[in-house]
Amino acid sequence: MKISHKLLLVTFLILGACKEEVKKVENKTETPKNIPSNVVKDIQVPIFDGNAAYNYVKKQVEFGPRVPNSAGHKKCGDFLVNEFAKVGLSVIEQKAILTAFDGTKLNARNIIASLNPDAEKRILLMAHWDTRPFADQDSKDRTKPILGANDGASGVAVLLEVANILVKDSLKIGIDIILFDAEDYGQPEGTMVSPKPDTYCLGSQYWAKNKHKANYKAEFGILLDMVGAKDAVFTKEGTSVYYAPQIVNKVWDIARYKGYEKYFSYQQTNPITDDHFYVNEIAKIPSIDIIHYDASTPSHFGKYWHTHNDNLEAVDAQTLQIVGQVLLEVIYREN
Repeated sequence: MKISHKLLLVTFLILGACKEEVKKVENKTETPKNIPSNVVKDIQVPIFDGNAAYNYVKKQVEFGPRVPNSAGHKKCGDFLVNEFAKVGLSVIEQKAILTAFDGTKLNARNIIASLNPDAEKRILLMAHWDTRPFADQDSKDRTKPILGANDGASGVAVLLEVANILVKDSLKIGIDIILFDAEDYGQPEGTMVSPKPDTYCLGSQYWAKNKHKANYKAEFGILLDMVGAKDAVFTKEGTSVYYAPQIVNKVWDIARYKGYEKYFSYQQTNPITDDHFYVNEIAKIPSIDIIHYDASTPSHFGKYWHTHNDNLEAVDAQTLQIVGQVLLEVIYREN
């Protein structure tokens, strides 16, 4: 994923803001108001197991880099399909040959697992399961693929454990978990004279144009990306706020109500292009991104981002537990 210059331009045109005013978004922090009554509800919500999620991260990393066309990618994809199927979810593999920025043909597959597939009211949960084919933000071995323990595996791990929990209850609503492929095969910045648009998030672009079910709809979507770093901070990311402010507020208010405001900051930060952008823009499903924001790095994505340091040491079970618990709290309040 990357900073969304496209959405910054849209914001500029709509608001009539100058470039400096758009940048000021990063310094905007809301003063939390009273938590809405629909959030403060005494309901029974299962406890999310952060250690179980961490083990799912570990399992994915053991396959090595999950770059499309690689053996690790094939083996991990089979593992993910099997994990969803064995707990009783309906699984669809959406396979496609996608063209990367450099012309490489990618044998990609989006993995869609559904609970209560016939339920009319649905919630969409998302992550990407592929990894970066090169460590372009590293100082060494920049042409080699990364393990992607946080950037990819962390979000997938949380959704795997969420699936394990949900199938044990008699939920009325439908849940669709989509693991997008080919998210991180985007063009490295500065590598070509003419940068190409939309080279990231190839799997979500394909799904948004070719949904797994005709006329598929969901109440809203939540994307998890880089949700495992120790003491991670999740801000109100600009693309999410632009397309689905009500969902952002719902999730952040629930996190605050549960006492997780240290992790879920009310600071609003610049928009990025991630899978949720295309789900919003093309599929027209209001969706948000829960993604780590690091103010200390130029990318704001964490020091491990697109480097070989994105290994198991970049992931913390407690952070996974908090994100997973917030996700469960959201789901059970919609049931």
